[in-house]
Amino acid sequence: MEISEALSKIRAIPDYPIPGILFQDITPLLSHAESFQRVIKELSEVSDSYDFVAGIEARGFILASAIAQLKNVGFVPIRKKGKLPHATFTRTYGLEYGTDELQIHKDALVAGSRVLLIDDVLATGGTIQAALDLLSDVGAHVAAVSVLIEISSLKGREKIHQHSPALSVHSLISH
Repeated sequence: MEISEALSKIRAIPDYPIPGILFQDITPLLSHAESFQRVIKELSEVSDSYDFVAGIEARGFILASAIAQLKNVGFVPIRKKGKLPHATFTRTYGLEYGTDELQIHKDALVAGSRVLLIDDVLATGGTIQAALDLLSDVGAHVAAVSVLIEISSLKGREKIHQHSPALSVHSLISH
């Protein structure tokens, strides 16, 4: 299956969750086994130098855990505030439509661990930047960032490169 065919399963939902947002619904892609497998393979191949895959809640969990299984490496969740039961680092970030907080367990990784960071969408860059900061807090080295969809008009890639100019950022779709 070509990657373009797999990605064609994503559907756009206008005005969700609020007016003016064009939500990218990946559930049809996830329910089509061959498409899901193809996307996971593509996302996983942006680097061959990682020991862990970190996924950002919620849809990033789906993609990252599948990549971790495929590559036989560990999975690390980066969660919304209040969902991790042990000592955490916290970062606040901006969204297209508000603010939120992410957390990671302080003992999630050993310092120097190499991590592939995964999320479903790169929009303003706030969520991914917060995740990068959290991974830095635990002493990890981010090998690359890989996302399914990039909304290039929101300039999230530029925000990430302001903080980490050499970081490799990959997207399968760019709108």
